[in-house]
Amino acid sequence: MPGRSPGGRALPAWAPGLRIGLFGGSFNPPHEGHRLASLTALKRLGLDRVWWIVTPGNPLKRHDGLADLDTRVAAARRLADHPRIAATGVEAGIGMRFTVDTIRHLKARCPGVHFVWIMGADNLLQLPRWRRWRELVALVPVAVVDRPGSTFRSLNGRAAAVLAPGRLRESDAALLPTRQPPAFVYLHGPRSSASSTALRDAGLGLVPARGT
Repeated sequence: MPGRSPGGRALPAWAPGLRIGLFGGSFNPPHEGHRLASLTALKRLGLDRVWWIVTPGNPLKRHDGLADLDTRVAAARRLADHPRIAATGVEAGIGMRFTVDTIRHLKARCPGVHFVWIMGADNLLQLPRWRRWRELVALVPVAVVDRPGSTFRSLNGRAAAVLAPGRLRESDAALLPTRQPPAFVYLHGPRSSASSTALRDAGLGLVPARGT
């Protein structure tokens, strides 16, 4: 059944047949690169929505200086400032920690929705370190958005080699949301060098949660 809940940790609005991109991360803090990648995916993949899945904490990163979840969700919503981009802390709401479990839950919770996982090219390199990553790419098509300094290395990494048989031509990117996984497309376009780490190092990060 379609649903809509306004809370920061609730599921955004959905309906069967929608094409929804899932863009996960700590968003600590969110930056223009997140927004630019989302706008690229909305246009090139023909998406109806993009959901920013603001994680309680990335298992592969230290949590020093991590702002609390509600603060990061609120900052992500301000930065997104787009009617088709929704930021949510739904992972905390459903008690999930790993992306593969979140995707499995969302596919069961939202029948008929065509989900796509969106990631930057830098994260494609790290994908083999993710929990049950081969299961993840068998659950949902993947859109990889180019990032400065990552193009060559990401396309010659282990994950790209595994996904290669299901790679779509960039001109066919709009077919991805309804393609049977494993499938992926690599999207080129306007790029941003912004990073959350650089913003924190420059003193422009969010206020960390107490005790961190």
